[in-house]
Amino acid sequence: MLKFFLLCTLAVASRADIPEEEDVLVLKKSNFDEALKAHPNILVEFYAPWCGHCKALAPEYAKAAGMLKNEGSEIRLAKVDATEETELAQEYGVRGYPTIKFFKGGEKESPKEYSAGRQADDIVSWLKKRTGPAVATLAEVTQAESLIADNEVAVIAFFKDTESAGAKAFEKAAEAIDDIPFGMTSDDAVYSKFEVSKDGVVLFKKVFFNFLQTAPKIFGGEIKSHILMFVPKAASDFQDKMDQFKKAAEGFKGQILFIYIDSDVDDNQRILEFFGLKKEECPAIRLITLEDEMTKYKPSTDAITAESITEFCTLFTQGKLKPHLMSQDIPEDWDKNPVKVLVGKNFEEVVFDPTKNVFVEFYAPWCGHCKQLAPIWDKLGEKYKDSADVIVAKMDSTANEIEAVKVHSFPTLKFFPAGEEHKVIDYNGERTLEGFTKFLESGGKEGGAPAGEDDDEDMDLDVR
Repeated sequence: MLKFFLLCTLAVASRADIPEEEDVLVLKKSNFDEALKAHPNILVEFYAPWCGHCKALAPEYAKAAGMLKNEGSEIRLAKVDATEETELAQEYGVRGYPTIKFFKGGEKESPKEYSAGRQADDIVSWLKKRTGPAVATLAEVTQAESLIADNEVAVIAFFKDTESAGAKAFEKAAEAIDDIPFGMTSDDAVYSKFEVSKDGVVLFKKVFFNFLQTAPKIFGGEIKSHILMFVPKAASDFQDKMDQFKKAAEGFKGQILFIYIDSDVDDNQRILEFFGLKKEECPAIRLITLEDEMTKYKPSTDAITAESITEFCTLFTQGKLKPHLMSQDIPEDWDKNPVKVLVGKNFEEVVFDPTKNVFVEFYAPWCGHCKQLAPIWDKLGEKYKDSADVIVAKMDSTANEIEAVKVHSFPTLKFFPAGEEHKVIDYNGERTLEGFTKFLESGGKEGGAPAGEDDDEDMDLDVR
């Protein structure tokens, strides 16, 4: 008994040796293996103290750690300073910051890359899905209601036979999507509550407070080409257009996902805005690809018939469509203020002027990080307003698109140095007036990297 007591005491003492900061375990080479033994399911962030993305993630990461700890979960969150623990960073292939890996069941050889969003709820949801069943069983109405109420987006499958091929396919699909909860029911009361008369799958969503952030949750399946029909459900010809849309869909199963959007619903206006549409322009058709780059396509006709949609989709699958690039009109006073206003129609003329060094912020009007950056960017513009060869500019990337520049997050900062080469340099330094000034004075060297080499993604958009 004494021996057992001593062993327990040693075990507790051993766990206590792993320091914590805001419920996040602080790991080093010396305690890494010990942490995996003490906490078999552990998410580890490899970070750099100077990394802006790591600093932005820190409060959400700590919040997620606290949420799990308060729930009594065995899942823990940890962090490793990769600039100090270089052996660990090299062992786990850390090439950018932050790199986040999940160690499951104490296994240290092949951790899984974290692949969801960077909000606390995203982190917790992803971890729970990785350690529990991919699909929750909904045996009664209250369970289904809770799943819907507790999540921004939820998917529920209605199958009378939960062992059917359709049910199995649904479970397989759920396993492949990390950041959205899935449920399944065979209960008659749940069918009745949600007015479902036959087996099928229903997606439940809340307000699209930020379409670009939630888009991966809606469009996150294996099919990366999606065609959307925007039409008001109250329209007199609504059913006819739906029938035409469904008819066209039959010929592209497994190739293109067909999605209907009610253009009259207020919650969907951000989606319309993303595609450069207004309510009065609907009904309308748009197609988007969600591969490494998001590319949009617009039909040459406004007609919505099975034939026109089929022709449009066929041209797309044959690679014969040109991308549709949005642009606002050039404002009359675009160059009046220290920060110049760029749109699609004047972008290349300004940024590729061989005599100018142009520093551009690509922003979204609703982006919180962009709003925080605005006063600093204005000061930078004021600082260089009289410069003969430096231009500070900004472009609303929700309303303007450039074929030569793909924007994946907001704000995105890119430098276009003078010359005939049309070079593009990503800014990865601190978002301070001092940091921006050093960057410009160094010709884009201090705080910059050739476009495309930044592996990090910003908080407001997580589209891959």
